[in-house]
Amino acid sequence: MAKIDLNAQAAKILEAAQKSGVEQNFLFVTTFKRYQVQLKMLSELEREIAESGTMVTKEYVKGRQNIYSHPAITAYNRTADSANRTASTLMKVIVSLEDKTLSAGDDIL
Repeated sequence: MAKIDLNAQAAKILEAAQKSGVEQNFLFVTTFKRYQVQLKMLSELEREIAESGTMVTKEYVKGRQNIYSHPAITAYNRTADSANRTASTLMKVIVSLEDKTLSAGDDIL
């Protein structure tokens, strides 16, 4: 499976926003910033899972060890779901504001 470059996908969203003239819209800017943070978190979680493996061991007081799935997997899945919803919101903002001309300082919320 080919690895998707998340930063390239974010660049495509920004390019679509620029073509539509919404790259300065407050709603777009704040949502895009949130999307960039989510992408950074996903990269860090992915790196942690790759380095540590999907299974981790926890040792209890009496020396017993239990093996369980890495907690970063749950965090990764939640963050990926949020990032997908954020990307969807970004595209909705771009499409909904695409044909509207805003004067300086105007935002549609």
